[in-house]
Amino acid sequence: MSNEQPNNPSHGLTLEMIITNLVAHYGWDELAQKIDINCFRSDPSIKSSLKFLRKTQWARSKVERLHTSTFEK
Repeated sequence: MSNEQPNNPSHGLTLEMIITNLVAHYGWDELAQKIDINCFRSDPSIKSSLKFLRKTQWARSKVERLHTSTFEK
């Protein structure tokens, strides 16, 4: 089935793609202002962000919501 999640705007995007898109759009400093988590403030990198967000559902949800609101069609 190709339409398993037609109402999920993040469907088909990896967490790495989501973070990369947000960093390209906002940069690390503004991203840290929008979502106040340490992995965006202190020595940020895609790798450290992925590690934290994969273990922390509340933070991942915030990142996914920001991505949706930023890149909504």
